[in-house]
Amino acid sequence: SIRPRVVGEDIEMRYVAAYLLATLGGNDNPSRDDIVKILSSVGIDIDDDRLDKVMSELQGKDINEIMEEGRSKLASVPSGGVASATVAASGGGDTEAKETGKEEKKEETKQEESEESDDDMGFGLFD
Repeated sequence: SIRPRVVGEDIEMRYVAAYLLATLGGNDNPSRDDIVKILSSVGIDIDDDRLDKVMSELQGKDINEIMEEGRSKLASVPSGGVASATVAASGGGDTEAKETGKEEKKEETKQEESEESDDDMGFGLFD
């Protein structure tokens, strides 16, 4: 499902991204001024409260350790989806696989039909 875009998260990620850029550039402990300089160089207005929040969370910490901690948290998140969990729980993998194969063939057929319909127009995207 598509998650609605949350503006606050996007804005805070700008500060995190700028912090990461600074560390990639060799600055192991970027200051608030470093982040402001990076963001203002691309025309982003600074929200002092949000920047202060991000800086307080990251200041003095090793960015590699923070990223590794995040990776370990993501590793515990299931990523197989509902269908594969249902198949594993029911033991009906063969039936599910056959049905999935049929669905994939239908999708391929639909895709081929749509490609052919482009030919009917007399021009293509890359002509």
